[in-house]
Amino acid sequence: MTTRLTPLPPESFRSKPWKNGGGVTHDIADASRPGADPAGWEGMVWRLGRTAIVQPGPFSDLTGYERLQAVIVGSGLVLEGASGEIDLRRPFTPVRYDGGLPLVSRLENGPVEVVNLIVDRAMCRADLAAPEPGETLALVPAIHILYAPGEAVTARCGSEAIALTGGHALRIDAEADGSLMVEAGRALLATIRLR
Repeated sequence: MTTRLTPLPPESFRSKPWKNGGGVTHDIADASRPGADPAGWEGMVWRLGRTAIVQPGPFSDLTGYERLQAVIVGSGLVLEGASGEIDLRRPFTPVRYDGGLPLVSRLENGPVEVVNLIVDRAMCRADLAAPEPGETLALVPAIHILYAPGEAVTARCGSEAIALTGGHALRIDAEADGSLMVEAGRALLATIRLR
């Protein structure tokens, strides 16, 4: 498998306000259109970030974008919209939804922290997985971000051993089909395929 592995330590993450100003996100990795400010929201192609939701409130309008989200700390997050609820109550259970939906968060068990993968649906296809220890995932030719949100994670990418300290991430640029096996720890794997 032809891959390039790039460590993403927490000190490389970028902090910035939510689009609606209601909180702060910590970007783990991202990509923007040429000439766009990578610290802004205009021209975003994709973004993987971590954020705390400490009180109920409206979600940012991200019309034209797809959102994939998973709770990583706490439990009981529900997003309420005109057509019903989006259930994010269970940790490490990714959910996909339209970023343009008008949504308001409800916190049933207090504050939570979430990981968000946001992609311009005209330019990207994306997935967010939460593999169990011992599980093997197929890696397609794409950008993959392996993130250890809490505890340390050990994994194997093809024949390459990976050890991530809690809070760290690893970018995997895969040029051919391959596999990733998480040996220990809870991780999230974001996959971004440019159209």
